[in-house]
This record gives sequence, structure tokens and C-alpha cells, in this order.
Amino acid sequence: MTRALLFDFGGTLDAEGVPWKERFYRLSREEGLDVPETEFDPAFYGATDTLEGTIPRDAGLRDTVERVADGLAVRLRREPALLRRIGGRFFDDAMQQLGASAALLSRLRERYRIGIVSNFYGNLQAVLDEAGLSPSIGVAVDSTVLGCKKPDPKIFQAALDALEASPAESVFIGDSFRRDMAGARAMGMRHVWLRPGNPGGAGDPCCPDDLVIARLAQLPELVL
Repeated sequence: MTRALLFDFGGTLDAEGVPWKERFYRLSREEGLDVPETEFDPAFYGATDTLEGTIPRDAGLRDTVERVADGLAVRLRREPALLRRIGGRFFDDAMQQLGASAALLSRLRERYRIGIVSNFYGNLQAVLDEAGLSPSIGVAVDSTVLGCKKPDPKIFQAALDALEASPAESVFIGDSFRRDMAGARAMGMRHVWLRPGNPGGAGDPCCPDDLVIARLAQLPELVL
């Protein structure tokens, strides 16, 4: 019997299986930023890595995205206004998806205990508050606050302990094979892989009998 559902945040609840870096890069290209991925990728990861433990705990998603945009502007030597515009589009897209995710979690919490397990920057709770997800969530585990990252079993166990659920009673939903699927598998927890471009749940699962979905909206019909 499933008692708890654990979700990744970035790339999962705020998108349909597309990581932050890929979304930022797509929007950058649309805004005319002609930078090869080989230059963009290290700049993006540098901008995000510096947020860990330095961003205020009460900083919401808008503030977080603006700091990423500012960090990119410095590292790519581009106009801050351009990167802020890209960040604004990123934020708007994320908030639209988070509205749908808030409605989904509200339905799911009627039957399940809900947790978030995220490799984040120390301000995950403030982001969830801003996005309207907090009323449905029993626990939010932020890697920077806890001091370890997925796929480390300790971060998953922290969420399970708070929800008073065992791995056998829980399901993890995320978009990263290496962090989410492998981490949940090591815990003996069922896992659902959110992969865009897999209509009807088609695709290669992480493990036999595990689910692959293309959209979060497919989750209730497959898991409930």
C-alpha cells in the first residue's frame, strides 16, 4: 500500500521533465543570445553553485531566478538587462506550471502524504511558499539545509522519517535518472520517471515494472 509520494522540485514540479539549465538555454537562444552550449553550461552551473548556502532562506523563486540571471550575465559577459529578461520569462513559465502542480498536489494529498526532496540552495521552503505548494506538503527536504544531495540515501530517508513512511510504502517522482531514479532505487523505493516526449508513459523505465510518464497529469491515473 502506498502511503507517501515524494517529488523532486526543479525540472519536475516547475516543468514537465526539463531541467533548469536546458530551459534557460532555450530561452536565451530565443532572446538572441548566441552562445554555444559549451560556454553556456559551465556559466550556468557556476551561477547556480554559488547560491548554495549564500542565498537568504526567505528568498523566493523570483529572487532565485534573478540571481541566476545576474550570475550568467557576469560569467558570459553580457548585458544584465538581457539576462534578467530571460530570467523573467523563465519565472513566468515556471509559475504557470507550478499552478498546475499545486492543483495536482492538492488532489493527491487527500490520499497520500506528500514530500519534496530537492537538491536546492537553502531556500526551498520559501520557493514552495511563493509557488503555493506548501499547503499540500508534509515535508520539504533541501539538500543545502540537510547537508547532503541526491542520490545520497540520507536525503530520501529524512523525508520518509518526517512522513512516517517506509521506502516500501512510498513512490518517488522525478526527472533525473542519476539523482532521482538511482537514488530511489538504492532505497528500495518505487520510482516514476518524468520524461517529456513519452506519450502515454511509453519509454524505457529505470527498472522493470516502474513507470515512465511524459506529463505530471498522467500520475493519478497510473499511481492511484
